[in-house]
Amino acid sequence: MKMGFFTANFSEKPLKDIAKMVVEYGYEAIEIPVYEGNGQLEIEEVLQGNNAKKVLELTRGLGLEISALSNHPESFLVMGPTGVDTDFIMKGSAEEKIKHGTTRLIRTAQAANALGVDVVVGYPGVENWGRFFFFPYGQGWEEYEQQFVERFTPILDEFKKYGVKFAVEPHPNSFIYDIHTAERAIELVDNHPALGYNFDPANILYLAISPQIFIDRLGDRIFHVHAKDAELVEHNLATGGTLMQGDMRRLDRSFRFRIPGWGDVPWKKVITELSMVGYKGVLSYEHEDVTMSRMDGVKKTAAYLKPLIIEAAYEGRTDKLFSDN
Repeated sequence: MKMGFFTANFSEKPLKDIAKMVVEYGYEAIEIPVYEGNGQLEIEEVLQGNNAKKVLELTRGLGLEISALSNHPESFLVMGPTGVDTDFIMKGSAEEKIKHGTTRLIRTAQAANALGVDVVVGYPGVENWGRFFFFPYGQGWEEYEQQFVERFTPILDEFKKYGVKFAVEPHPNSFIYDIHTAERAIELVDNHPALGYNFDPANILYLAISPQIFIDRLGDRIFHVHAKDAELVEHNLATGGTLMQGDMRRLDRSFRFRIPGWGDVPWKKVITELSMVGYKGVLSYEHEDVTMSRMDGVKKTAAYLKPLIIEAAYEGRTDKLFSDN
């Protein structure tokens, strides 16, 4: 495993500047956003002329690999919401948004192929997450299952064509948000080889789900990992529960995203389970911690996580007592 950095953490800075900065702190890979107007890397630019080669010259020249391309916002449009909720991504009718999200996600796979990157990270979205609840319309989630098959099977086929995998980030307010929906999604698309997961333990912890169980159950489908922590604020849980609404900066908030080591994610156990299921990829640090600056996170995350990374698997023992282990 390697330490990685999600460059969207500093969306206002050019890619070149961020790449140079993170190398100084020991990061070995970067995850790059490519959604429209992100300011760092545009899909259409990558696909023009020899621009992909220039990006690779930049990253390789600094000793960095590209772990994944991110298109979280535009992929969200494929299943929604398609109303005012997503106007900040694109304004238009539901049909226009779905078409735009689909087209842009496939273009992201093309850009990844051009860069020799085999993972794209994003969301499937969902029109109304509240339908996970059985009342007042118990059939709602089953309808979303059919919608997922219809809208994502053609996308996944295109990904496969370009040799790229779609790593869905399980997240509340999305079609895939827990272990059950993650496993069900694989079934729905007949174990399509292009569908897997961007494992973000903070999102999993949000709903009080065990990150270790997620890894053990879905290990062969974990294509990418976000290094992000979460804190279930014990003294606020009794009044707010885990799904409390409102600004993340509220002092009485019952849940906060944190940097690794400052929340409740058991990182030694998580890294152990990732190693046990054969994950050899990147831990891509994503900053959503409202309690400290991004530079605090840059420094503290590298200092905390790098010593925990398991460099090699157990070789076994060869002495007589353990010769069969």
